[in-house]
Amino acid sequence: MIFENITFWVAIGVAIIAVIIIAKTAVVVPQQSAYVVESLGKYSRTLRAGFHILFPFIEIAAYKHSLKELAFDIPEQICITRDNVQVGVDGVLYLQVLDPERASYGITDYAFAISQLAQTTLRSEIGKIDLDRTFEERSLINTNVVAELDKASEPWGVKVLRYEIKNINPPADVLGAMEKQMRAEREKRAVILTSEGERDAKINEAEGEKQQVIKQSEAVKQQQINEADGEAAAILAIATATAEGLSRVAKSLNEEGGEAAMQLRVAEDYLEQFGNIAKQGNTLVIPANLADISSMIALATNIVKKGSGDRAG
Repeated sequence: MIFENITFWVAIGVAIIAVIIIAKTAVVVPQQSAYVVESLGKYSRTLRAGFHILFPFIEIAAYKHSLKELAFDIPEQICITRDNVQVGVDGVLYLQVLDPERASYGITDYAFAISQLAQTTLRSEIGKIDLDRTFEERSLINTNVVAELDKASEPWGVKVLRYEIKNINPPADVLGAMEKQMRAEREKRAVILTSEGERDAKINEAEGEKQQVIKQSEAVKQQQINEADGEAAAILAIATATAEGLSRVAKSLNEEGGEAAMQLRVAEDYLEQFGNIAKQGNTLVIPANLADISSMIALATNIVKKGSGDRAG
């Protein structure tokens, strides 16, 4: 009876020990995680997501790593720009473990190491540029910091994905000076825009006056052309009428009674013009052959005949 009781309690003890051993050696690795297993203190293998059994008292899960993207806050630090201005800069760092083995044995604490390296690299990058450019070149600074950190963290099995500057805090006096500078720039731009507007207005006015003068001169030119065309047309009409009249006179001279009519007309014109001369002046010069009107009529007749003959020829 006593032997049976001892056997029972021994069986219970063995069962309890077996459960404890199984509990200690059975490992469930979560998704996006990796466990580094050591066998008697030496690297054995890396366990991925799933259920695994370790050799009791020989293997242990020495390191546990998350394969998710990790974010680390980089505390604010004082950086000196190229123009010797102190600014407080903080940021956030994103990284991911790609090789759990190297992340376990490559460095003691990769998160702390990369965080410290990010601070020193950031100070170096800020020191390369002036204060005004630090606000404009955030993207370039972030890219340069990531490139340097990625080179350093590659042997540790860690990939630095990106770095983002959160705040750049210059001293209060520098902020005041920057605000004054920005206000002066805005006032300068306003003055420039106002002057450019006035200049454009004057240019438009001058262009309008120029176009007005051109239009007026073109109008005067066209008026003169029209007047000249009118005068030329009038002269041509008079000349045409005169030629037509002379032609008819010459034709009439060749008809019966034409010569007598011409002599009468010449005599009338002669007397009329002589009378006009007498009216216009106090002094009158009388031709020596005034009494010989018939000779003058004959002379005028010969001239007309001669002209008619030339035209006919």
